[in-house]
Amino acid sequence: MQIYLRYYCGMNLSHHIPTIICIFLFSIVNVPAQTKIVYSFEIHEEIGPAMSRLTEQAIAEAEKKNAAYILLDMDTYGGMVLDGDNIRTALLKTKIPIIVFVRNNAASAGALIAIACDSIYMMPGSTIGAASVVNQQGELMPEKYQSYMRKKMRATAEQTGRNPLIAEGMTDENLEIDSVKPKGKIVTFSTNEAIKYGYCNGEVEKPEDILAKLIDGNYVIEKHESTFVESVLLWLVNPAVSGVFLLLIFGGIYFEFKAPGTFLPIGISLLAALFYFAPLYLEGLAANWEILVFAAGIILIVLEIFVIPGFGIAGISGIVLTIAGLTLALVRNIDFDFTFVPKGSLAMSLLLVSVAMALPLILLIAFGQKLFDSTIFKKMGVEAEMKTVDGFSVRNNALHGLIGQSGIAITNLRPSGKIEINNEQYDSIADGSFIAKDSIVKVIKVQTTYLVVSS
Repeated sequence: MQIYLRYYCGMNLSHHIPTIICIFLFSIVNVPAQTKIVYSFEIHEEIGPAMSRLTEQAIAEAEKKNAAYILLDMDTYGGMVLDGDNIRTALLKTKIPIIVFVRNNAASAGALIAIACDSIYMMPGSTIGAASVVNQQGELMPEKYQSYMRKKMRATAEQTGRNPLIAEGMTDENLEIDSVKPKGKIVTFSTNEAIKYGYCNGEVEKPEDILAKLIDGNYVIEKHESTFVESVLLWLVNPAVSGVFLLLIFGGIYFEFKAPGTFLPIGISLLAALFYFAPLYLEGLAANWEILVFAAGIILIVLEIFVIPGFGIAGISGIVLTIAGLTLALVRNIDFDFTFVPKGSLAMSLLLVSVAMALPLILLIAFGQKLFDSTIFKKMGVEAEMKTVDGFSVRNNALHGLIGQSGIAITNLRPSGKIEINNEQYDSIADGSFIAKDSIVKVIKVQTTYLVVSS
């Protein structure tokens, strides 16, 4: 273009304006096309809360980067129906064209996700279909589950322009489709069959083969990378890790009640509760009301121990609510609807919480006294801070002088409370689990600033 401008310099350009405009437009047209972004993410695991959240984040990033395409690399046997539906909904909502590359399997909830994409490409030997709802033992779930999945499959196929009857046939074994499936069978397509019936756009060896067909010009693949926070969340929601947090929750409560004033056990318990509920809440498992149920249970237990005399409705209700809150936070229920909670999942969660609640109590009964007498535990107590120069020695010696004497419980000891000896009141801890008010007690030892008594 510079050559042409030099040619016209010094001349009357009024006669050549059209020519100059054409040259200018020609130069713009020949500017290299902008590189297109293809945003890629993978679903190579069981469909669950983590995959649902990952999909939403990947789509949000793709939209933020104005990606030309979203490429989903899939290889899954399925998983949770609700999470599959969440992923399907997220895919259908975005305006960015979505390509799914079925690396090996797109079964069950994976099939629902695949047909929600604009284009489906499959590796040789891959399969898609078999979307009936089954339990963890592979047994078909009741009709209400199948009906839900059938309609979701059909509605998704209708929205993406595929044969809805075939989508239903991937769930309904009683449906008969001419030349596709006989009655009593579930539709599962190989790559070639999927191409034949419009459920696959082509057979490819790798994702790059797809992009070479669809994109005319330069492109770059940007892969979605899990952040450190996401990795930590995935680790925290592991059932084994949740079990450890449960042990710490109950263990901290038990130890604090056994030796009030040490504060470290209850602090550990509260911190464990935070790490227990926070990842489950972020993953969509723990709802607000389930966390409130747990909190209400803890409050009732504390009131029963320190405020309300006797052990009755408040204590029992507190225990029930605490267990209920912790249990429900582990399952994929919607309020009180457990339709899509896998069979046995609720029972397993309840068992996990019950074991976690019983184990610290068993350990406390078996080894609690040795722990309280240990150097480490004494350092956590108030006694570690009582020095002669601070004026605590007189009181401590006076308490030791009461060992062996008898008194009367002027409050319930569960396990802490007050007793009276020779018209003097003392803070005390029951050596057992409970001593009723007005019971005769005997001082057996001194623990920090408390008298340890037995009935």
